Amino acid sequence: MRFTPKWKLWLLSQIGLTLIASSFANAQALSRDPTDPEAWQHSITPYLFLPLSTTGTSTVDGTSVDLDLNLSEVLDILQGAASVRYEGWNGDFGVISEVYYVKLGEDGNLPIGNATVDVDVRQTFFNVQGAYRFAEGVNASGRRYAADAAIGVQWNRLKQEIDLAGPGPGMTLGGTEDWFEPLIALRYAVELNDKWSFATRATLSGFGVNGDDLQYVALAGFDWKGWENTSLRFGYQFYGIDYSTDRDGGEFAYDIDQNGIYAAVAFHF
Repeated sequence: MRFTPKWKLWLLSQIGLTLIASSFANAQALSRDPTDPEAWQHSITPYLFLPLSTTGTSTVDGTSVDLDLNLSEVLDILQGAASVRYEGWNGDFGVISEVYYVKLGEDGNLPIGNATVDVDVRQTFFNVQGAYRFAEGVNASGRRYAADAAIGVQWNRLKQEIDLAGPGPGMTLGGTEDWFEPLIALRYAVELNDKWSFATRATLSGFGVNGDDLQYVALAGFDWKGWENTSLRFGYQFYGIDYSTDRDGGEFAYDIDQNGIYAAVAFHF
């Protein structure tokens, strides 16, 4: 692969940092067993977020590049991803946890001698939330609805690293940053019929703590309970992050907005 300028490969790598970086609206708030409302109800949900559009700016060692990319450019550089969300509810109180990992990379030749470049981009996060169901009932159509709020803490790791090699001495740009941040969330879900539910959710985190001015998720989607203990979920999501810190080599920042399709399968027990 040959490209110019040398930052083109770096630019393409940034889109995937949040390829599946956010969790889903779902009908877990409606899953309480009516025969035993105080029993624990659990769900495990592997999920995927596919950003159809990404815009923003990525900065490494004080050098910024603008991003305006589509889904096909993301998939070209994706090397691996895994994400899963857990929810457990007992009465009106719940525990939510989520883990996410994505790796992107590319290598190629610079149009200067025999120089090569290797881009390694990885993002990991893990969060734990305590949730409370503050509203629940039956609407005029006889269908259940519920609303809950959550508060928690999230650990993040972001790697943006570029290795340049030969001819002559090589160099490494960027690096890895870790940080903790607070998180809050609100969700509303309502049954549409015996199989279908609709839910919407908003999540905010960061609030200027440890360099992350704000991460947000705003999404809406449907849950189809096609089997007794399994359901499929899909919808549309908006995501953004505005992170910045100073390193020895210069500013290290990631400021993007994304929107696209999400899909998931939920296992209830």
